[in-house]
Amino acid sequence: MVGVVIVSHSQTLAEGVVELAKLMASDANIAAAGGLDDGTPGTSFEKISAAIDKVYSDDGVAVLMDMGSAVMTTEMVIESMPDRKIKMLDGPVAEGGVVVALEASLGTPLEELQEKVDEARNTKKLDV
Repeated sequence: MVGVVIVSHSQTLAEGVVELAKLMASDANIAAAGGLDDGTPGTSFEKISAAIDKVYSDDGVAVLMDMGSAVMTTEMVIESMPDRKIKMLDGPVAEGGVVVALEASLGTPLEELQEKVDEARNTKKLDV
């Protein structure tokens, strides 16, 4: 099963997305990497690395990030793990995290997860 990592500047937000995803996909292999090591807002190379290690399998890991330095730090972590199958996904952290966790628990391959996030995003678009 593909592992899932939620990266946010907020530890509370990352953990909340994991909690919500687990409500929908209790067997999902998902971890939070939010905030700095001391719990303050920011992104931590060490937390992201540890979260990837925690959920990694031969099926790979999908990572969703909130913004800015979360994306840059995740890129640096991935560069430090060249032999690993890790994919950054572009999508909303909360909705995307739930969709990816659910799809991963159903056996959807890593290569198809971005498409599933895009489908969920397009379904949510409102005519206003």
